[in-house]
Amino acid sequence: MTKPSQPAQGAESTYAWARLVVSMLLMTIGGSGMYGVTVALPLIQQEFDVARSTASLPYALTMIGFGVGGILMGRMSDRFGAMVPVIIGAVGLGAGYIAAGFAASLWQFSLAQGVLIGLLGTSATFAPLVADVSHWFNRRRGIAVALCASGNYVAGAFWPPVMQHFFESVGWRATYIAIGVFSVLAAVPLAWVLRRRAPVYQWTAAEASHAKVSEPSPKTLGLSPGALQTLLCVAGVGCCVAMSMPQVHIVAYCGDLGYAAARGAEMMSLMLGFGIVSRLASGWLSDRIGGVRTLLANSVLQCTALVLFLPSDQLTALYLASALFGLFQGGLIPSYAIIVREYFPAREAGWRTGTVIMATLFGMALGGWMAGAIFDVTGSYRASFFNAIQWNLLNMAIAFFLLRRSRRAHIASRVVVKAN
Repeated sequence: MTKPSQPAQGAESTYAWARLVVSMLLMTIGGSGMYGVTVALPLIQQEFDVARSTASLPYALTMIGFGVGGILMGRMSDRFGAMVPVIIGAVGLGAGYIAAGFAASLWQFSLAQGVLIGLLGTSATFAPLVADVSHWFNRRRGIAVALCASGNYVAGAFWPPVMQHFFESVGWRATYIAIGVFSVLAAVPLAWVLRRRAPVYQWTAAEASHAKVSEPSPKTLGLSPGALQTLLCVAGVGCCVAMSMPQVHIVAYCGDLGYAAARGAEMMSLMLGFGIVSRLASGWLSDRIGGVRTLLANSVLQCTALVLFLPSDQLTALYLASALFGLFQGGLIPSYAIIVREYFPAREAGWRTGTVIMATLFGMALGGWMAGAIFDVTGSYRASFFNAIQWNLLNMAIAFFLLRRSRRAHIASRVVVKAN
């Protein structure tokens, strides 16, 4: 496909790379909303005197809010650009942390997490930024999207040990309030860098018409747009129910095995730190083999890592399993954004990416709650790991189905070319 000349202006430029760095920083700040509540889970359970599954509800509501907010913020970024939702997100994130810090009951804490931190805050610093970055890169789109999405894992590597340290020294409430103030002061100025619209929104009417005719479509896979979107969403739920088991419960799991909460926070940091490596490697790979193949490869590796947790109850084994899990699963989420850009029009990237991200976050919410509920029934996390593996197999099946469809489409196109 021959791209119009105008959209190329700004793509792969120095400004595009600077914008990518700012997006990573914003995602690192916003990503704190996902991980703070997991580190605080044992403290929340103790503070409000509730069961493990009930204490997991604030995390579930945060993920649900994050997911729904991804669609809303994605549509907003499609219409107004990335800066507007990011500023709204910065204010929402800050207000959410401060409100949660003053919460007098679990339901107040849960509302602050779900509505302010999840729906308005963290959601604005993921799907809109990933979709926006995809517009500023062509040849290196895979690695650019992976770098941007790595900001979420930088948050996962940075925030848990920092929060755990301050939870132990000044308490979780004071820590939450301080992070809320920091979020607003740091994110709002950075958002101003994103004020320029992406090249795709600067096309002339003739160029937009050309792009509409030329861009690929789900029909190349023999699927309708709705069918492909649905499959990606189901796959997202499957991979993230599986992913949430170690990510949400590793701190509590370590406590149940007799290890300090700080060890669990270190494992989460290790897990998400290696996830950065995985995302970068997957971005590089997707530029060469495409999003569908990258999705399948990461799904197989994540399932392998989950199996490795089953015999691991010694501290060294848990550190190793956490590192391998991070190294194997980090590339899954960026793969969905690449697939969206490969098979849907560029101007729909924001809300379609947001919809798939919503499904993945629903998976994280469902998986986090299910693992806690299964623990309450069985008294251990072993059955929760088996549950995660089953959901991972669902993701693998969908990725394999899409791969077969893409290979058939490729073979059919080659036959048509030869015939002509």
